Amino acid sequence: MFKLKCSQAIWQCTTLIVFASLVAISINYLRNDRLQLFGDGFPAARLMDPSGKQLDISLSEAKKLFLQRSVVFIDARPQDDYKKGHIKGALGLPWKEVDRNFMGVTEDISPDTPIITYCDGEICELSHNLAIFLRDMGFRNVRILINGWALWKEEGLPIESGSSTAGQG
Repeated sequence: MFKLKCSQAIWQCTTLIVFASLVAISINYLRNDRLQLFGDGFPAARLMDPSGKQLDISLSEAKKLFLQRSVVFIDARPQDDYKKGHIKGALGLPWKEVDRNFMGVTEDISPDTPIITYCDGEICELSHNLAIFLRDMGFRNVRILINGWALWKEEGLPIESGSSTAGQG
């Protein structure tokens, strides 16, 4: 008797879960702002500002701006990582210390200056968080180089180690 009730309960739970899942997937499909259920989940797909402009920047575009000396790179990684190595000339503004170091790092940067934030890894959110913060603080031209540190090193582009003069001790 107990086995019968237990197997009946398992069957009912399974049926309920399958039914609820089908209803949820159907509702999601009918929505205009549906959630993506499948795909590569690459962070760039969700890196947009409120107006819908993509915030990410390609390595080739970032390199071009670097060579033209018309951009400020800001490293969002922890200070120890920054000191071990960073993009040449990049300022260090660790996301976890942004409240304490923001003014010192950005005081000489015009609101219209192109800024590229970066961290390390395709799923690193530090550069994304920093870019949004900088935009909220009035910087109008902020972009994100996804997996910036790793890509920059792999490409053999200029790097350096140690502290920057602004905002790092």
